[in-house]
Amino acid sequence: MTEPILIVGGGPAGLSAAQALSAVGRNSILVEKEDRLGGAPIISGYAKLVPSDEWAKDAIGGMVSRVAESDLVDVRSGARVTEFTGAPGAFTATLSNGESCQVSAAILATGFTHFDSINKPEWGFGTYPDVVTTVQVEQMISSGKGVYCPSDGRAPERVAILLCVGSRDRQIGREWCSKICCTVSANIAMEIREQLPECSVYIYYMDIRTFGLNEIKYYWRSQEEYRVKYIKSRVAEVTSDGNRLLIKGEDTLVKRPIAIPFDMVVHAIGMDPNVENDSIAKVFGVDLQAEGNIAHQSNYGGTGVTSRPGVFVAGAAIGPETIDDSIAQGQAVAMSAMALSPLAAAAAE
Repeated sequence: MTEPILIVGGGPAGLSAAQALSAVGRNSILVEKEDRLGGAPIISGYAKLVPSDEWAKDAIGGMVSRVAESDLVDVRSGARVTEFTGAPGAFTATLSNGESCQVSAAILATGFTHFDSINKPEWGFGTYPDVVTTVQVEQMISSGKGVYCPSDGRAPERVAILLCVGSRDRQIGREWCSKICCTVSANIAMEIREQLPECSVYIYYMDIRTFGLNEIKYYWRSQEEYRVKYIKSRVAEVTSDGNRLLIKGEDTLVKRPIAIPFDMVVHAIGMDPNVENDSIAKVFGVDLQAEGNIAHQSNYGGTGVTSRPGVFVAGAAIGPETIDDSIAQGQAVAMSAMALSPLAAAAAE
């Protein structure tokens, strides 16, 4: 099969798939709904990535440059796939700009949607300007302005980071762990302490899930080297005492109520399924998981195989995922898409 491979989504997984295909001389068509590539790390203005500690603009920006400069990648930005017909080896993709293209396979690297903290109103977001999200803090850091209280621009003296906002919360229909929030929050806490050595930073948690080697580099290091304080708690509400924000809840280790004032409260927001997954699933004829992510089969039979032959999925489109693992999946799924043979295509028709 000599037709190009369609890649939908220009974030880490999609960029990685395009790079992998280019490396072996295979053409691809990369469709991205935004007007630029990079996915959440670039569009949302992430700061330093974990676990590499590289700036997102450099690490993911480098991937964007390599893809954009490749003669083997045809980038179609500002477009969506509106129709996808045919069979493996002979698909036709119709784009929202009226174009159509012939492709041999498709890779869905359509990513995720950040949880909207408006859906957790008792924790103050949308009510108090100094209640922000981890994404907003990342934007402050990556902009070079540093961390500040949005209400008046002052440097905060006390910051609280609340974990599991939009994760592990059955009351709002988010029962899953978003996998990376604990590590990202520990990293942000250390960045705040580096910038503002006099600022006290607290992390409120149910459980800490800095998985693998991140336990050493982020969880223990944030406490022992940066003096970040961890409070195992159940947060009831975030309100105000007239001067400062007030976090009310229960310290679940000592079983007593606590109310502590802060200048800034940060929501460690989770990863929701892409809000467009229903329409993506209909266009490509693939199944969704019960939670709303794109369903895939067991990896033992092939990486990123969806319910439709010739259509593959990688990265956070299948559920909460790290950037590094999304990149690895993009490479693996590129090989799965290339492995389609004319015999398999004929059998699927």
